[in-house]
Amino acid sequence: MLRTLLAATAFAALASAAPAQDFDFSKMSDPQKAQFGDAVRDYLMANPQVLVEAINELETKQRAEQADNDAQLIATNSKDIFNDGYSWVGGNPNGDITIVEFTDYKCTYCKKAFSEVNDLLTHDEKIKFIIKEFPILGQQSELGSRFAVAVQQINGDAAYEKVHNALMAFRGNITVESLVKLAKDQGLDADPILKRMNEEPVSAVLRANYQLAQRMAISGTPAFVIGEQLLRGYAPEAAMAQIVAEERKAKAAK
Repeated sequence: MLRTLLAATAFAALASAAPAQDFDFSKMSDPQKAQFGDAVRDYLMANPQVLVEAINELETKQRAEQADNDAQLIATNSKDIFNDGYSWVGGNPNGDITIVEFTDYKCTYCKKAFSEVNDLLTHDEKIKFIIKEFPILGQQSELGSRFAVAVQQINGDAAYEKVHNALMAFRGNITVESLVKLAKDQGLDADPILKRMNEEPVSAVLRANYQLAQRMAISGTPAFVIGEQLLRGYAPEAAMAQIVAEERKAKAAK
């Protein structure tokens, strides 16, 4: 990519020095092409700032294109992202900006983001927060998510929140035995939860989340939808707060 960019930059700079009809690289002889290559090198050595400018411009253009594409993905999938009817909702349900997190209980960076998100919600009480169970790191991940979803379906949102927080804080192996203990610690009856874990209502939730992530080009965790922006990967509280501020500004300008 960089080599192509360098060549294109030099080509454009040199070509602009002569009328378009006088410059046709494909019609050059081998000696002429070699001479042109030397000229490219000499130009870049004499004007290295051109490369920095070109690379910066390319990166800016790529970021803008990615942002536009992400905004379109969010608009197209808006209902499934923000109002699917089953995902847990926290923060301020009437908040002016919504953050949606795709998370996995065996993801180290998800656990790191957990405290950052909690701090953000504490410092900004106008954010609505939605969790998408997205177990992609193996059997333990799926066990944890199935357990959490089953708890929500059987015991409700308050129980889900406690279990979610406990799983995010948990550092051992996620096994049936550890989940039974977790249920007991939370005052829950493990038997119906374990039964529900492998039933279609739970599978349907995870399947819908997988399909949504695929449509959104999300392949890792954590991933966040913040208003009309998509953040793939971990970010500290300050970075997320900056995106929230940008979204509020954009929303106010509409």
